[in-house]
Amino acid sequence: SDADSGVGMDLACGTCFDFHKTTDYLFLVGTEEGKIHKCSKHYSSQFLDTYDAHHMAVYAVRWNNFHPRVFASCSADWTVKIWDHNYSEPMFTFDLGSSVGDIVWSPYSATVFGAVTDDGQVYIFDLSQEKYEPLCQQSVVQKKKTKVNHIAFQPTLSDHCCW
Repeated sequence: SDADSGVGMDLACGTCFDFHKTTDYLFLVGTEEGKIHKCSKHYSSQFLDTYDAHHMAVYAVRWNNFHPRVFASCSADWTVKIWDHNYSEPMFTFDLGSSVGDIVWSPYSATVFGAVTDDGQVYIFDLSQEKYEPLCQQSVVQKKKTKVNHIAFQPTLSDHCCW
């Protein structure tokens, strides 16, 4: 059947995607339903794998710049999850208490990432220093007037962040 072959399953709208940093045919797609599909440009009619990742829409998926098996995801369900793409369960889950609009890995460190939430908070994590809590949490906008929906590290300065 089509369901057994991976064809035509769960055709939810994609909300985000990211291409693998070293394997040019591999990419991830996050969906409105909270799933993440691992895909290949070589197999356009089926998914390589599907992760039941989140309970609400996935807003960002990002491959780690240094570890080819690791990616991060964030969602409207208030969580950031860190994954090894060879396993169906996340390695880490962080509940940030508000919808998480974006995540990004540092271009300088394999263990540092940032996230932004709808309530105007920026979070910086370093998994080599603290595995369960952010190193920094900062409110950057007034909650009711504006919303933060993107985060990036500056490419020329070591671990400085922009939102």
